[in-house]
Amino acid sequence: MKINASSLLEDQFVPVYACNVAKTPKLESFGFCNASKVISERVEDLVKLLTLQEKIGFLVDKTPPVSRLGIPPYMWWSEALHGVSDWGHGTHFSELIPGATSFPQVILTSASFNVSLFHAIGKVVSTEARAMYNLGSAGLTYWSPNINIYRDPRWGRAQETPGEDPVLTSKYGSAYVRGLQEVDDGNYPNRLKVAACCKHYTAYDVDNWKGIDRYHFNAQVTQQDMEDTYQPPFKSCVKDGNVASVMCSYNQVNGKPTCADPDLLSGIIRGQWKLNGYIVTDCDSVDVLYNQQNYTKTPEEAAAKSILAGLDLNCGDFLGQHTEAAVKVGLLNESDIDRAVTNNLATLFRLGFFDGDPSKQIFGELGPKNVCKAEHQELAREAARQGIVLLKNSAASLPLSTTSIKSLAVIGPNANATTTMIGNYEGVPCKYITPLQGLSNLVPTVYSPGCLNVTCINVQLDDAKGIAAQADATVLVVGTDTSVEAEGLDRINLHLPGQQPLLVREVAEASKGPVILIIMSGGSMDINFAKGDKKITSILWVGFPGEAGGGAIADVVFGFYNPSGRLPMTWYPQEFADKVPMTNMNMRPDPATDYPGRTYRFYTGETVYKFGEGLSYSSFSQQLVKAPKIVSIPLEDGHMCRSQECESIEVVTENSCQRVVIDIHVRVKNNGRMSGSHTVFMFSTPPAVYNSPKKQLLGFEKVFLGLQMVKLVKFKLDVCKDLSVVDEVGRRKVVLGSHVIHLGDLKHTLEVGI
Repeated sequence: MKINASSLLEDQFVPVYACNVAKTPKLESFGFCNASKVISERVEDLVKLLTLQEKIGFLVDKTPPVSRLGIPPYMWWSEALHGVSDWGHGTHFSELIPGATSFPQVILTSASFNVSLFHAIGKVVSTEARAMYNLGSAGLTYWSPNINIYRDPRWGRAQETPGEDPVLTSKYGSAYVRGLQEVDDGNYPNRLKVAACCKHYTAYDVDNWKGIDRYHFNAQVTQQDMEDTYQPPFKSCVKDGNVASVMCSYNQVNGKPTCADPDLLSGIIRGQWKLNGYIVTDCDSVDVLYNQQNYTKTPEEAAAKSILAGLDLNCGDFLGQHTEAAVKVGLLNESDIDRAVTNNLATLFRLGFFDGDPSKQIFGELGPKNVCKAEHQELAREAARQGIVLLKNSAASLPLSTTSIKSLAVIGPNANATTTMIGNYEGVPCKYITPLQGLSNLVPTVYSPGCLNVTCINVQLDDAKGIAAQADATVLVVGTDTSVEAEGLDRINLHLPGQQPLLVREVAEASKGPVILIIMSGGSMDINFAKGDKKITSILWVGFPGEAGGGAIADVVFGFYNPSGRLPMTWYPQEFADKVPMTNMNMRPDPATDYPGRTYRFYTGETVYKFGEGLSYSSFSQQLVKAPKIVSIPLEDGHMCRSQECESIEVVTENSCQRVVIDIHVRVKNNGRMSGSHTVFMFSTPPAVYNSPKKQLLGFEKVFLGLQMVKLVKFKLDVCKDLSVVDEVGRRKVVLGSHVIHLGDLKHTLEVGI
């Protein structure tokens, strides 16, 4: 029999969708296929038609078909951490779409401190995802972003996160989610471009450290740290980003698995924050809480406890196997399943999955031409440029000159990196520009890896030292990759792996010209030896810079781009890792046990580099031009603080701390010889009560300034929200008294009273 090849291709590149009325006209009679009805009614119509077994099928990520209702199978699990990825079951690349734009790993993008960039990347990723969906290559539900706090530098997944600060992480999460989800056309209210998911809820950041793994780890977290550090990004993701999903984590928090904790799920996500969407497990989490954590005596009890706690969807098949039995033994009512299924189906309806042929919907025109577009790839390069952090630049050694450099030595295990540049949860990139390629495009280069790989068990010094001794300048590209830090793999120490420090020292000593050390890593490193080495004139941290990372590195090294990235995390010395167990979840220091605390907000020890550090090829000055010295919080009639002296005002409702917004204006000037971007940070130091942070970020703004240009940066500060702290039992309060506002080197005292 002759096979029609074009027909096979047509079948291969067909999207999965329900309510295909053209193929099955009888579906038109079903209310859930009537796109003119409101979504809640359509969902209710469908749930009433489903049998118990069919409903249970909508509780697992590989949802089976309901053929009698024209509903095809659906794969919920797709990933889009920094570009469309093929890690999940729902996405694959093909000859029609062989790759997608691979942006820098999140930790580097966040170093740009540019909210509009976060949003722009989300929009591009969702455009490419929709284009792939239209061709049957992708789903519509993406389990990204990761907004866990970067608490410990050894965490293998720190690379996936926006850093250690709750405000930065919140702004990143909500902006990226809006970019992924928002339908710009106002004619589609409550609709989604794709559905994002904020993960991993909550207090999750131990993967596998010295035999302690995430499946068995019980995070002991104070209420103060929970409300002050771990929860704010998730709250912002739901309330500000309107995210369609939240993923509960593997670990327990204070003795309860997060995926079976009604307080965390129904109480907070659904109750307090009003999630408009579904709650999903990390993969096999319900199986883990039963089989590995032994939290319940039977699998039916595990299924029931999770669903009753507020869980809607199981990545895995545990609920598919045990939910019906849980109903039969009386642990669950079918109405409990209806609630979960309703949340899941509502998300698919918001995505247009039940609206028939996607080609006739709002994103129907998207196709191969919309994936790996030139402007998308340029945005990936721009994101890397904006994130790259210049940490050292002795005697203004950078930028190098393309006319002066006749020979450039390029050395190191990451000097010709490809897959290393995109980190984990990666897809297939459109193309790679390695550091060696990027630099070779500008000047003549001579290359030696120095080590076979980043583990650098055997260092090859002779070739590396030989070319460095002859070259006009030397670029060393070292660091880590996912064999050192990744999901399921936490680091033990903070040093450059293997004999990389020896390679760096020996090459630097042998070099004739300036030495530029480039660190490619997700987490921070103890590079004090290089920081103090006079032969190493410049140090750049480039994270995992994405598919165009090599081009971005070359742009910065040769001055085609003025570096503006700032560190989104503290760089600790090795002594921190020697002294502090990764499993200690406390953020605040404890002098009684010599525990130094964590992150710039609380850490009391020495640092290699501080949160927010980063140099430029220009110099910028800031001048405070507007800020009140005193602000009063009006109290409602009958407020207790009208009749008695109060130390603070509790922020429970809007009425308990009435909204007061003040303006703070800063004039910024570029005094240098290059145009460039500058990030204005606004921190505060609150009064020293409730063991509050010694310093905390209130906001930031990135501005571009030409030569000698001046701009006015305007901050609006919500006193009850931005100047609040959390007390020892987890209550948010505005402390009355002197708050010190920090704007670079500027300090301004603000008296808060009533």
